[in-house]
Amino acid sequence: MTTAPPLPARLSALLPDLSPLRSSADFRLLWVQGLVTYFGSFMALIALPLQIKEITGSPLAVGAMGAVELVPLVVFGLYGGALADATDRRKVILGTEAGLGLLALVLLVNAALPAPMLWPLYLVAGGVSALAGLQRPALDSLMARIVPHDQLTAAAALNSLRWQFGAITGPAVAGLVVAWAGQATAYAVTVVTFTVSVVLCLRLAPAPPARHAGKPSLRGIAEGARYAWSRPVLLGTYAIDLAAMFFAFPNAVFPFLADELDAEWSLGLMYAAGSVGSLLLGLTSGWTSRVRRHGLFVVSGAAVWGLAIAAAGRIGNVWLVLVCLAVAGAGDMLSGLGRSTIWNQTIPEELRGRLAGIEVLSYSVGPQLGQVRAGAMAGWTGTRSAIWTGGVACVASVALLAAALPKLLTYDSETDEDAVRRRAGREAAAARA
Repeated sequence: MTTAPPLPARLSALLPDLSPLRSSADFRLLWVQGLVTYFGSFMALIALPLQIKEITGSPLAVGAMGAVELVPLVVFGLYGGALADATDRRKVILGTEAGLGLLALVLLVNAALPAPMLWPLYLVAGGVSALAGLQRPALDSLMARIVPHDQLTAAAALNSLRWQFGAITGPAVAGLVVAWAGQATAYAVTVVTFTVSVVLCLRLAPAPPARHAGKPSLRGIAEGARYAWSRPVLLGTYAIDLAAMFFAFPNAVFPFLADELDAEWSLGLMYAAGSVGSLLLGLTSGWTSRVRRHGLFVVSGAAVWGLAIAAAGRIGNVWLVLVCLAVAGAGDMLSGLGRSTIWNQTIPEELRGRLAGIEVLSYSVGPQLGQVRAGAMAGWTGTRSAIWTGGVACVASVALLAAALPKLLTYDSETDEDAVRRRAGREAAAARA
């Protein structure tokens, strides 16, 4: 008869796996750097749409920020993927962090004017999108190089925890800072955090490209796109995330939802609630390191996200809305863990940057388009209707895509050909070293 492990052992098995922090100095540096940057970024994320709302009073003007960000994100995200395969990824990360700090300084100067102008807000939003598009492929493609293959899910969980901590503390503190000290103070905090981030990035080890890497080119980008198109599992991760974010990303209309619920005080909590749910899942994510069917994470997490967003749009009690947003955040993190693990387990090193550029589009373009959709529909049918119908459309699209791409549901990290080949390549490289 098998004896069940004691309760403390069972609880400890749920705690996050810290192995990547112990095994990789570069991962530790990037984890701390990201923690600092996310805090400052979320300060600006709250202050910027709120400032546009104060200047214009229009939900469409707030949603238009997504349209301004879209083109730079697409262009520079694809180019950034090719650049990450062709140059030192450390230099790309360092240069873009410095650029983001300068754009935060522009926001600070504009907010300090007696009458802040609207056009610099859109200009900075586009610039931030361009630099993020350049940076994210370098960051994402670096993970598979600096973290052991069997620790990739744990690394994804730790990165999500870091992001969620910034997403909770940033909006919560930003709401208080903006209310009591104004947008200029929030932007000043953002400038300071990017300064600290640049100092940390200077300590990263060089990450040169592969020996025979070519220059960034349209042909190289097309090669990465052909590879992604030929892999149904990868295609499914991109498509499901894109659909979920397009239909059910209502952040742009949160200021108007708070007004409709007669709870203006809840705006910061609305932005932070999803991250609370993600954080709770992250704090109990130890079990995810022992799962092999990561495609199920992608599909089920996206479905939970859509259902919870739909419920948030239908419910009229602000506290229940916050609970729904927290549940949505947990679903989004579960889906994100599956996507990140599949990407890092299956994509060859020589294509990591270019595929990371496509990944940027899949999880960034969706929210940008989602902001435009939510803002436009809120102006047409009302805020709450725009939210709940988007959630329903999300669930329907996830179900259709899962049925059309069954290999995503059956993905197994121990038997998938690309995952097995990638693991063997990492083991061979480690043996040579």
